[in-house]
Amino acid sequence: MTSSLADAYVGKDNTYFDAARRDIIEDLIPGRRLRVLEVGCGTGATGALAKQSGRVARYTGVELADAAAAQARLVLDEVVHGNVESLTLPFAPQSFDVVILSEVLEHLVDPWAVVKKLAPLLAPHGLLYASSPNIAHLSVVRMLVRNRWDYTDQGHMDWTHIRWFTPQTYREMIEAAGLRVVWIRPLARMTAKQRLANALTFGRFAHMFMSQIFVKAERI
Repeated sequence: MTSSLADAYVGKDNTYFDAARRDIIEDLIPGRRLRVLEVGCGTGATGALAKQSGRVARYTGVELADAAAAQARLVLDEVVHGNVESLTLPFAPQSFDVVILSEVLEHLVDPWAVVKKLAPLLAPHGLLYASSPNIAHLSVVRMLVRNRWDYTDQGHMDWTHIRWFTPQTYREMIEAAGLRVVWIRPLARMTAKQRLANALTFGRFAHMFMSQIFVKAERI
């Protein structure tokens, strides 16, 4: 099923859909066979790697883009094709131990509603991993100082991004769904210059050096 929203991703390079989140897989609890749901699973790269790790009993994906969903079906246990905002998901409450939203929420019309929709699918103490660009990043501030707001084909200012978050507002969205934030941190470490600037400002502007917001939360 193709929608106008799905059409927006037709011109994306294949690498847009096939980046594996090794950092999330390595954080999963070892010694347990987990049930994982990934919304925006792309071609299934993260799921395939997770299954190879032996930490996953069943890996389910939700994917909007037609071609990516077709490829994901080759490596995942189940793929639901469509827009997560309008889909009636065929899963019972507490069906999953882990939900992954990697670079997804910024593309949605109502990401707050989607997080609330997904939270009941987590088992007690189940984990949610989510990441999105930080609109408070210094590069965006510099752009605004120049009186600019320029979209690009990928990256921070990808033209398919329609919602924007700071680390604090991202936390608030997750907590509003009834989840407890375990940690919130950047995807990449600060550079030496950023660490120096952060130290000189006593950490008060640490959020401006965080390019991508990365959250781990727990259902309590």
